Amino acid sequence: MAPTVAVLGGGVAGLSAAHELVERGFDVGVYEARELFGGKARSFGVPGSGSGGRADLPAEHGFRFFPGFYRHLPDTMRRIPYIGRADGVAGNLVHATRALLAQAGGGNELIGVVRAPGSLEDISAVSRFLLGWATQVGIPAYEHALFVERLLTLLTSCDERRIEQWEQQSWWEFSGADRRSAAYGKFLADGLTRTLVAARAREMSARTGGLILLQLLFDLTRAGGRADRVLNAPTQEAWITPWIDHLQRRGVQLHAGAAVAGIEYANGRIAGVTVDRSGGAVERVSADFYVAALPVEQLRLLVTPELRRAEPALARLDRLVTRWMNGIMFYLDRDVPLVHGHAIYIDSEWALTSISQAQFWGERDLERYGDERVEGIFSVDVSEWERPGRRTGKVAAKCTPEEIRSEVWGQLQDHLNDGPTPVLADQNLMSWFLDPAIEFPNPTGATNLEPLLVNTAGSWADRPEARTRIANLFLASDFVRTHTDLATMEGANEAARRAVNAILAASGSPASMCNVWKLREPVIFAPARAVDRLRWRLFRRPVKPPLRVAPDGGVEPRGPVAAAMTAVARRAARR
Repeated sequence: MAPTVAVLGGGVAGLSAAHELVERGFDVGVYEARELFGGKARSFGVPGSGSGGRADLPAEHGFRFFPGFYRHLPDTMRRIPYIGRADGVAGNLVHATRALLAQAGGGNELIGVVRAPGSLEDISAVSRFLLGWATQVGIPAYEHALFVERLLTLLTSCDERRIEQWEQQSWWEFSGADRRSAAYGKFLADGLTRTLVAARAREMSARTGGLILLQLLFDLTRAGGRADRVLNAPTQEAWITPWIDHLQRRGVQLHAGAAVAGIEYANGRIAGVTVDRSGGAVERVSADFYVAALPVEQLRLLVTPELRRAEPALARLDRLVTRWMNGIMFYLDRDVPLVHGHAIYIDSEWALTSISQAQFWGERDLERYGDERVEGIFSVDVSEWERPGRRTGKVAAKCTPEEIRSEVWGQLQDHLNDGPTPVLADQNLMSWFLDPAIEFPNPTGATNLEPLLVNTAGSWADRPEARTRIANLFLASDFVRTHTDLATMEGANEAARRAVNAILAASGSPASMCNVWKLREPVIFAPARAVDRLRWRLFRRPVKPPLRVAPDGGVEPRGPVAAAMTAVARRAARR
């Protein structure tokens, strides 16, 4: 008889865990509080917006973003069948080719995808790319060199130094933004990290911020690099619904409207879970193994004193920080492509990012939705809810829905309407829809049912492993320790794989382990990291990068370690 597993939570982490488990012969049930699976990745219809037999207008918690360095999630997506796609739903990913840094009252800058000649030129390509862009936005060459030197410091640091030193510093401090020009802080230290999703340069760890930023820059500059991918249709259509169908065909029992209300602990194990069904029914769920794939703000409410004593890592969940990052959709009577990718509104008080969807939904005629009049969809993420807007003078969390709409639309116009013809005109706005996770009780401020975990300096120590000290409890959510170390779909998928591997080990299953990949780093830096490991362990001496920035923006070797790096590069080139 197959071992049973109860997966608590039906977001990306929970569905990923169910996918890997059912492929390995386990009997799996997934319990999700909402009526729709997919968690923060799901899309849904605007209630009552469809007419004449058409579907409701598509909406979402926030737009989807699949950077080129993602490996775990695309691997899963390739194993979800989709009619007409040899590579499954992964075939529904399309490439964005540009990003836009929009300034209020100033020139807007396009970031294009560059093609470098080969992997050994990755670092020089990154540096030259940054130099060209930095020059355009007014950052002096010497500050560009200092910024690249900080990236090289991370690349040549051993893992021990990264955890024990750079994890404890913020990215803002590590990059030296307080000692540089305003443009340096605005564009390099702060602006680039906006791409990391809900990341704040003054809070996130230098280790995570720098290493993930390098992944994005490698994607931009690597030969054949694919820095940014998006879906070619609303998320539910392109990905989640086919996934649900596939899991059900494989035998996974999916329970929607089933909110986990209690976790019972006895004799070193989870004895059962209480689930509140929609409609008021209460159910007790028993299984051999339990996978907690719930968001951190939900799980820590369920962690009893007994569970905290049994697994101290669960008590540390209280230290992890969540913030708001929620979406608002604008429906237009004309398409405004703007840029073939994401736009970052660098001066916006509410830290806005957006994407114009229609250009990527080539196989989806927007006339299928709503009343067939919508021609363009602007999907906007609001990442800063605690800073006053210039129109209302209020923080977003204290605004009404209409005030949020007015402020976000106005901030977009501030950044885009700087020419003779407005890019976004009031008369083109037909309707809008705010993420329903934002609730507005009276008379208090808004509440958020789905906040996002954010990376902060030193938080690695408070992140638990997927396997706990409780024999049959495993954790699979974006707060688990992963190589990604950010609250992303990729991190959730990787965490699920780690939880499944731990179950395989605990159950003695002969099934193959799930693949778990490290972030890619140029192999030529291995000698430098080996030397730094000795420097750190024996003497705690500072890092000495074996490369320096050349006048043309590239990098060139220096010091004795560079010779070893050159030998590694030559061997790699011959393979």
